[in-house]
Amino acid sequence: MKVSIIMPVYNEERSIIAAVNEVAATPFPEDKEIIAINDGSTDGTYEKLKTISLKNFVLVNLPKNRGKGAAIRSGLEKVTGDIVIIQDADLEYSPKNYPNILGPILDGKADVVFGSRFLGGGEHRVHLFWHYMVNKGLTTLSNIFTNLNLTDMEVGFKVFRTEILKKLDLKENRFGFEPEVTAKVAKQHCRVYEVSVSYFGRSYEEGKKIGWKDGVSALWCILRYGIFG
Repeated sequence: MKVSIIMPVYNEERSIIAAVNEVAATPFPEDKEIIAINDGSTDGTYEKLKTISLKNFVLVNLPKNRGKGAAIRSGLEKVTGDIVIIQDADLEYSPKNYPNILGPILDGKADVVFGSRFLGGGEHRVHLFWHYMVNKGLTTLSNIFTNLNLTDMEVGFKVFRTEILKKLDLKENRFGFEPEVTAKVAKQHCRVYEVSVSYFGRSYEEGKKIGWKDGVSALWCILRYGIFG
C-alpha cells in the first residue's frame, strides 16, 4: 500500500530540512509520499521547504497561520496514498516507529492506529509533569464520551486508512484536531488500535508550541464532539 505522510509545519526553520530528510530516508514504507504544509511560518521555514527536490515530495503553502487541524485538511486534499500518517515536523515522534504504528492496518486489523507515549516499550524523554497530567485528564474525559480505552488521546502520531479520514468532515483548525478526530472515528465505529511509540518531547525553550489555551480548547472540543457529534 502507498502511504501518505502529512507534515504540518510552523516556524521550524532550524530543523525542517533534517526532519523531511529523515522521513524520506526511512526504508519503511518504501512506497510513500511526503506532503508538507507550511502553515504561515514567519521565519525562513517556507524558503527552506522550497529548496527540497525529493521525489514524491509535495509542498502546500498557507499564507496565514491557521493551525494544525487546518494544515492537515489542506494536506489531505493532496493525498494519493491508501494510508495517512500524521507526522509532526519537530520529530518528537520518530519515523523509526513507522513499522510498529502501520502494522495493525497493514495486517488488516485496524482502520485507525494511535501511537501512545504511555503504554511502555518505547523510549521517551522524561519531563513536563503538568503537561502529562493535563494529557491524562483530557484522555480520560475523551474516553468517557467515546467509550474508547485510549491511554494517549492527545498524541500527535496517528495513522488512518485514507478513506476513513476523508469522510470525517473535520472542522477544528488548531490542536482541537486531536479530540475531534478521536470522537469522530469512535462515532464511525472504526477499528481503533493503540501501539507504543518512542517520544522525544521538546521543552518550550526548544520550540514546543502547544500551550494552556490549547488545553482549554481541547476540553471544549471533547464536550462538543462527544455530545453533539
